[in-house]
Amino acid sequence: MSFSFPKVYPILDAGTIPQLGRAEFLRRLASELAEDGLTLLEYRNKSGCDEELLADAAILRVVLPGPNIKLILDDRLDLVERSGFDGVHVDAGDAAPAEARRVLGPERIVGTFGGSETLVPGILKEPVDYLSIGPIFPTATKQTTKTPIGVAGVRRLREQTGPNAVLVAVGGVTFEAAPEILAAGANVIGVSAAIFRAKDPAGEFRRWLCALE
Repeated sequence: MSFSFPKVYPILDAGTIPQLGRAEFLRRLASELAEDGLTLLEYRNKSGCDEELLADAAILRVVLPGPNIKLILDDRLDLVERSGFDGVHVDAGDAAPAEARRVLGPERIVGTFGGSETLVPGILKEPVDYLSIGPIFPTATKQTTKTPIGVAGVRRLREQTGPNAVLVAVGGVTFEAAPEILAAGANVIGVSAAIFRAKDPAGEFRRWLCALE
């Protein structure tokens, strides 16, 4: 898989999408993100039914066509093909990374959780394209019992992985802290609430992108 990861990886949680006018909201949001330089987006829906997930995914795929924009589906390996997405992010309790790679093949993107206080044992042997690490700071967007690792934790995990792993720092990352996190060894910043709960999500994404790329 040949793909150059951007510095900013927006994670669109379904909880930030309004039920009223949902389709039009998604079309407008996706169109504005594309105009502002989006190349990678994860869609996460932990509580919706398959029909809702696939309806959202269909809109995103039409407005954000490949191959220049990659769409990642959180958790649901079983729906990647039906959604027309470009990859999947799997965590503990989902499909194993090796199974995701077997199903999707070598040209799709597969990501998984790499560690918090320390690396997940054996994770560097998994056939994945990136490892998410964190939470970096406290976060309310995704439920977790893990203790925030801070910038020092990013530096520690980079030392453990060596230089080649793509590390996506996630969890409570602020605009102000992002440069320091990248300098500590992260390749990419995964951002959810800071972008999608902003008054102007596309404008906020553009601000992050201009500052970090």
